[in-house]
Amino acid sequence: MNPDLDLTLNRVIRAPRAVVWSAWTTPSHLEKWWTPAPAVCRVDRLDVRPGGAFVTRLSDDGVKFVPHVNASFLVVDELERIVFTNAIDSDWRPANPEPVVMTAEITLSDHPDGTDYRIIVRHGDPAARTLHEKLGFADGWGSVTGQLAAVAESQATR
Repeated sequence: MNPDLDLTLNRVIRAPRAVVWSAWTTPSHLEKWWTPAPAVCRVDRLDVRPGGAFVTRLSDDGVKFVPHVNASFLVVDELERIVFTNAIDSDWRPANPEPVVMTAEITLSDHPDGTDYRIIVRHGDPAARTLHEKLGFADGWGSVTGQLAAVAESQATR
């Protein structure tokens, strides 16, 4: 972790790792939490393997969907870690996405109350990190993490 380049978020999710993993790797589950409410998410491609595609769209009205994420998975360690980047799009082409280029690492580990969920979002330079922070990283990634927790925790109680 480099505080000049990286942003982080940690949360305990009161659900087993397998349930949190499923929320990340099952398109119908990811659509429930991946964009901040009230926006709606549509998963176009979710090939959770190294080199696999990660493509989503979002909608503010549930009718018109616009591009959201076009990325590639770099590392997938089942039940433990997912790493993706938008610096390479889903067709393995170099990309320069708006608003920032980033690599996100999500790690899951056991916690006495469920799953220790950690995110590190890496940026190429301090300006990109600062921009992402100013654009609302904490609120945006924080709200979707809260939504992920709600989905996983409701699945865990079934």
